Amino acid sequence: MEGEEGYNELKVEEIAKLVQVSKKLGIDKVKLTGGEPLVRSDIIDIVKAISRIGLSDVAMTTNGSLLKGLVSKLAEAGLKRVNVSLPSLKEEVFERITGVNMLSNVVDGLLEAKDCGLNPIKLNMVLLKGLNDGEIWDLMDFARKHGLILQVIELEPVGINDDFYDTYHAPLNDIERWLEEKAIKIETRKFMHNRKQYDLGDLKVEVVKPVNNPDFCMHCTRLRITADGKLKPCLMRNDNLVDVLSAVRSGADDEELIKLFMKAVEAREPYFKEEGICGVRRSTRLKIC
Repeated sequence: MEGEEGYNELKVEEIAKLVQVSKKLGIDKVKLTGGEPLVRSDIIDIVKAISRIGLSDVAMTTNGSLLKGLVSKLAEAGLKRVNVSLPSLKEEVFERITGVNMLSNVVDGLLEAKDCGLNPIKLNMVLLKGLNDGEIWDLMDFARKHGLILQVIELEPVGINDDFYDTYHAPLNDIERWLEEKAIKIETRKFMHNRKQYDLGDLKVEVVKPVNNPDFCMHCTRLRITADGKLKPCLMRNDNLVDVLSAVRSGADDEELIKLFMKAVEAREPYFKEEGICGVRRSTRLKIC
């Protein structure tokens, strides 16, 4: 959730209201994403308000640059786990990829999150050819040392130009084969688009491959609420959003809001389709971005 001057974003109590309504529909897991959720000055109040509702999980995805000095307050407010972007352990590579020289801040924030008891903590590493593809073993060692989970993510050709994709895309086939050979256990996470988690005994590694396939879309269980109060059934589309902010601010009761949630769920369909694959799952998790 990104706060900008004059931006008509959801207020703390409005976010809490929508989460309360979603819980009535059986959604009891919420992840705060972005943009960057920590740029909101009221992020502690948001986490606290959501946590009071009694959810089974309150998580966050962040670039980690603002975690240091803040994560203890987030944990006290009810945050249970966090995913942090960590593309490199080399300062010059980190800065080239992210555009900022904040590697030490991110690492310090990660270690504070561990000390505060957040669990699990996942490191998100988007593999980029010629930039950080030689560091995957270093990231594994770092995750192993600190008891973290490493997510190796394949660059997805969405929201970037073809030249960028062609230059930096690195397939994950080789690393996945290596993990399959070394793993003592392989778990298939069926509610995460059949994503595989490889247990190496002293380290867990997840491989996140591109979403542009029908099976991925068919098993999607996410429903997003945008910072400006729109229900977003599909990450890839903006033509089927459902406005809930207007309803909340006009005094709509829970039943009216439930109808809007159901309208969003009914609008769900696989973005990538294949003949014979057309199933659609109802959302069980809520993302606020």
